[in-house]
This record gives sequence, structure tokens and C-alpha cells, in this order.
Amino acid sequence: MIKIEASPEEIYDIELEHSLLQANAKIARTNREKLDQHGITALDFMGAIGSGKTTLITRLAEKLKGRVGVAVFNGDATVSADADPIAALGVPVVQIATINGCHLDANVVEKAITRIDLSTVGVIFIENIGNLICPAEFPLGSKARVVVVSVTEGPWMVRKHPHMFMGAQLVVINKVELADVMGVSVQDLINDVHKLKPDLKVIPTSCKTGAGIDEVALAVLAV
Repeated sequence: MIKIEASPEEIYDIELEHSLLQANAKIARTNREKLDQHGITALDFMGAIGSGKTTLITRLAEKLKGRVGVAVFNGDATVSADADPIAALGVPVVQIATINGCHLDANVVEKAITRIDLSTVGVIFIENIGNLICPAEFPLGSKARVVVVSVTEGPWMVRKHPHMFMGAQLVVINKVELADVMGVSVQDLINDVHKLKPDLKVIPTSCKTGAGIDEVALAVLAV
């Protein structure tokens, strides 16, 4: 597993050159062009802490690594606890330590891209920082964005964070085996998503039972 860290000096240089969002968007476009040149599909997984992003990515990597080359960029503030189980699968993993950052940006993803052999990769799963606000403002160069919501976050998560869902191509409602215990309706969450974006694909999943994981894997391959 490779570990890289965000450099404050690099971030300050970007802020001085342009507005932060404009500079990020420019690098994101460059990332996308480079990935497209190599025929690589990158997916940006966003969601709150505890939504199950890491476990979902691990399950997807297990299913897809034999069919298409898989790499994972794991965003975390400091520790590598989330990246270690994925690295144990034998897939390339780059841990992006943001230190105090609340989201990944295109700059650190650009650095991560240089750390893997692109000729062996068909899909990159990018696990963003656990946050439902900041990541929405920073495209990374991915081909699609996946928002992961857990029923344990309560019934209002979609309504509280509409911007995150408007920019997504896929929504995963995770931990559905706990819906009754939490008193949360999975269908109500699906309805909330479709009120924001009627054509947005929503897949209920349980990483514990395996429900819905195959459908998510097919959706990833279809991007």
C-alpha cells in the first residue's frame, strides 16, 4: 500500500494562482482526460462517516478484481485502518491522508494517479472523506459519483443534503438489514432521492448479507 499526504504548500499555491474551485476544476479535467486515455473508469464514493463506504468498496473490489483491474484511492484524515483490508485483497491501494482536510481534491488525486500502473487498471474506486457537504464542491476527475447513505443515519439525510445527490449518478442506501430496528423506511429514502432527481438510480444494499452488492457491481461496470 502506498501512502501520500496533502501538502499545505501545494494547496496555498493553487489558492494564489486562481480561486480554489476554479483551480480544482482545471486539475479534475486533466485527471479525467488522463484516465480516459487509459480507458479507466473512476468512481468517487461520497457519504458520511459510518455509512459503509469502505465495506462497500471492499465487497466490490472482491467481486470485480478478477474481471477488471481494480485500484482504490482511500481518503482518510490520518490512519490507514480503512485502506489495510482493501490492500489485503491484493489490489493496488493509495491512501490519501488529508491530515485536517474535510474532503479530497483533484490535486491529491492527481498525485495518487501517478503512483499506480495505469496499464493494469480498468476501475478506480475513490473513497472520499466522510462528509456530506464539502466533497460535493470538489470534482476529482471521476466518471461518476456514488453517494452512500446508511439507514442508521436517520430518515432525513437525503432532504438535509440535496446538493450531494443532485451531482450523483448512483445512490446506495446501505445497511438495510437495520431499517426496522432504526425505524427508517428504505422506500421513503428512495422517494426522497427521486424527488430531487427522478432518473437517479438507487440501490438498497446490505454489506452484511450481500443484498444488492451484485447490482451495484453491475452498475459500476455499466458506467
